[in-house]
Amino acid sequence: MQPALVTDIPARLDRLPWSRFHVLVVVALGITWILDGLEVTIVGAIGPVLQSTLTLGLTAGEIGAAASAYVTGAVIGALIFGWMTDRFGRRVIFYATLIVYLAGVLLTATSWSFWSFAAFRAITGFGIGGEYAAINSAIDELMPARYRGRIDIIINGSFWLGAVAGSGASLIFLDPNVFAPNVGWRVAFTIGGVLCLGILLMRRHVPESPRWLVTHGFGRQADATVADIEQRVRADTGRELERAEGRLEVHPRRTFGFALVARAMLGKYRSRSGLALALMIAQAFLYNAVFFSYGLVLVNFHGVASERTGTHLVTLAASNFLGPLLLGHFFDTIGRRKMITATYGISGVLLLATALAFGFDAFSAWGQTFAWMLIFFFASAAASSAYLTASEIFPLETRALAIATFYAFGTAVGGTAAPLLFGYLVQSGSAWALAGGYAFAAALMLAAAAIAAKFGIDAEMRSLESITDPLSSGG
Repeated sequence: MQPALVTDIPARLDRLPWSRFHVLVVVALGITWILDGLEVTIVGAIGPVLQSTLTLGLTAGEIGAAASAYVTGAVIGALIFGWMTDRFGRRVIFYATLIVYLAGVLLTATSWSFWSFAAFRAITGFGIGGEYAAINSAIDELMPARYRGRIDIIINGSFWLGAVAGSGASLIFLDPNVFAPNVGWRVAFTIGGVLCLGILLMRRHVPESPRWLVTHGFGRQADATVADIEQRVRADTGRELERAEGRLEVHPRRTFGFALVARAMLGKYRSRSGLALALMIAQAFLYNAVFFSYGLVLVNFHGVASERTGTHLVTLAASNFLGPLLLGHFFDTIGRRKMITATYGISGVLLLATALAFGFDAFSAWGQTFAWMLIFFFASAAASSAYLTASEIFPLETRALAIATFYAFGTAVGGTAAPLLFGYLVQSGSAWALAGGYAFAAALMLAAAAIAAKFGIDAEMRSLESITDPLSSGG
């Protein structure tokens, strides 16, 4: 352990006005979610196409299994890269995870069978799981406290901008008049890989987190990084900065170890751990249940042509982005606890009503879509708040690992089970069986809302260090 260090770096970062520098960070890191949304939505849209003997000839169950392979890869990637992000820094890992993701996307375009498709989806998931940990921790540590909630909510919600693009693109790539059936879906993945290269170039402008640097013993580099950020903000805004108020004593270490992290998460902060896990499981089950099977539901229950599913998905994706965009600032004003409880609770009630209506065959294809649009307007903001919660309520030194851990456990329970379950529910052909699956997802959302109401943390407008003392501040 190194000698104690008194620092004002958190206060210097939190008092910064919004500037072009912050916009650059948001775009360079957050754009990955747009790309992931594009790619994942195309996978959902091509599900029926991949059942054709002209393509891979997959069954509905195999499509669900491939979706689970993606999620399983994401779980493993999150845990491995989450630990590496806290150990080696945010910057080097958000480069590495994007390269893995790029490789997986390009390999998916070459798939020739179920097993190759599932393996390449697992590699893609491995990269994206690491992105969740590295990017969310880096963004939260670089954003001023008064903007952190809305920025995090909107960035995680920007996945759906990509989903809108993916839904629209699927209408072109899956149109047999434009591309042959076994060519269009491969072109879609190839284009996604090319876009990854542009993101790699943008990230060279994003610095290492000064908060990470100072707690790991790189005090001079941390001061130099913040000074450079301050200079960029002055140049962007054309005015001098306010004086930073508040200092923090830390005892830097190069490593903190799993034992120290586990004691914090399972001991002092165990109620927070339960909160983060409940939020992650509920939203992961809901999203993976619906979006990996929605194309199949449209085709098998509503008679929509497989190449036209993107028309419905694009409107649903738009609603998912509008939720975080329009509701995000309320997480900083009305507050975290109230907004998380409300968005999870409203989503659960609406989902339960929709499940009953589906069972009674009360929906047309567009009626079903409009019902989902209303649900996911709230559910998208709720899902984004799960990542925000896991990111800001645990000590700085374990932030990335905390995100990774709860993403991994939540996704392992909710995300891996849901595609497999709903793949077979769709294959059963029973509307009431599928409605039962939706009702179970609604129960999880309502349970998460109750847990948030009781154990939620009022983190709005507060510095990360005031929400939870860094482990290094305790000596």
